[in-house]
Amino acid sequence: MSKRIVVNVGVTETRVAVQEGNLLTGLYVERRRQRSIVGNIYKGIVTNVLPGMQAAFVDVGLAKDAFLYGGDYTANLGEYEGGILAEGDEDAADIEVEEVERREATLPIEDLLRKGQEVLVQVAKESLGTKGARVTSFISLPGRYLVYMPQAHHIGVSRRIRDDRERDRLRQIVKALRPASGGFIARTVAEGKGEEEFATDVQFLARLWAQTQSRFEHAPAPSVLHEEMDLIFRVVRDLFSVDVDEFLIDSPDAYRRCVEFTSSLVPALTSRVRLYDETPPVFEATGIEREIEKALRRRVWLKSGGHIGIDQTEALVSIDVNTGKYVGKRDFEQTILKINLEAVTEIVRQIRLRDLGGIIIIDFIDMEREDHRQQVFRALKRALAEDKARTNVLEISELGLVEMTRKRVRQDLQSLFCVPCPACKGSGVVKSDATLAAEIFRKIQAAATEGGSQEILIRVHPDMAQRLETEEREGMELLKERVGRKLSIQAVPALHREEYEIISR
Repeated sequence: MSKRIVVNVGVTETRVAVQEGNLLTGLYVERRRQRSIVGNIYKGIVTNVLPGMQAAFVDVGLAKDAFLYGGDYTANLGEYEGGILAEGDEDAADIEVEEVERREATLPIEDLLRKGQEVLVQVAKESLGTKGARVTSFISLPGRYLVYMPQAHHIGVSRRIRDDRERDRLRQIVKALRPASGGFIARTVAEGKGEEEFATDVQFLARLWAQTQSRFEHAPAPSVLHEEMDLIFRVVRDLFSVDVDEFLIDSPDAYRRCVEFTSSLVPALTSRVRLYDETPPVFEATGIEREIEKALRRRVWLKSGGHIGIDQTEALVSIDVNTGKYVGKRDFEQTILKINLEAVTEIVRQIRLRDLGGIIIIDFIDMEREDHRQQVFRALKRALAEDKARTNVLEISELGLVEMTRKRVRQDLQSLFCVPCPACKGSGVVKSDATLAAEIFRKIQAAATEGGSQEILIRVHPDMAQRLETEEREGMELLKERVGRKLSIQAVPALHREEYEIISR
């Protein structure tokens, strides 16, 4: 299947889309005033130590203090032999390996950190919702082919490289090149590469770490010591590989920069970078704009006529599979199996595209046969194997539910593009007209008890005004007799549908 990267450079934001065939499988957005901080390295000051949570808060110069878990810090970094990788924008699972395991804190957090202490930390997860950024003291610096971990001693290989002979070859090359200290991970794009490419990465990353350490010694706290490059550079470094057939950019300036980055990092692919200068906007011409709109909807239709519903809450994401318009032909069980299998592909695409994370519950249509449940589960595992984010999936239950978790380091698409509806306050529902009318009547009765007025003015949205004058006309007459006041209705377009004012005069 052909693969394409499309870049749209706007006035306030840059958008990068990844297409496989005609399907949108990835979307990355960077705004001028809101650049990603994942991968940035800071000199911070501990502002609070929480023994009960085995964590600390660190001031790194951001709006909110960052969160440092006890297991992500050790008193003597030089003794560390394992580590958790800083999971940058696209590198999370791409650089994950079984050889590198997260280590729990061996000492209580209060014995490791104190208030006012200066620490060197790297952002592992963006600030999401009300939470501050998550930071770690285990630094990882990504290059084109390698990731350097100064406090580790492992030579690892991306688990996405499955050939054992190739894994051994890569380990031997990197082992011969690495400096006296530090560990390396060979990234997925390192497959088939040789000593020359790795040597360049090793030299660059070792020099970058030395500069960061030097800045830590002299910089005040809090301050930033190292910032990740912009989105276009990260896309070239992390996503542009031989399986990408075309790299479209609609900005001449960004195109020139991209060619420079590509010539330096992957010169063999420079010819695939193309400037888009045609009349329709590039995202509209390639169908991406339409796909983004679909990705913000709750319901996603399947080709068969079935559909999936995606609901996001603070605690988890629920995905529901429905038959919709599809009724099958003869065998009911085969009909269910067909929809569930079709839904698997779309569910994984939507999870990746929307960057859904945390706990995800998938409610497949109930399947009576165990072999059908296993078939759907295997299809889900295969589809998730292409996802760069780390996932953990449990077997399908007898109720047809799949429980899974997915690591996320950035804002999901909905949080990035949308805000809670001012009408429903994010609940997804508003009061019915009948409920609002009854509520208004109660407020009128309460206002009438205050006395001293001859008239009560009801200021409401035009739609509600019309309902009070028509369907609720009988109720208005009964209320008028009960309160003994003149009732006047005023339509106010500026008011929200659920807003109203009761004025005694």
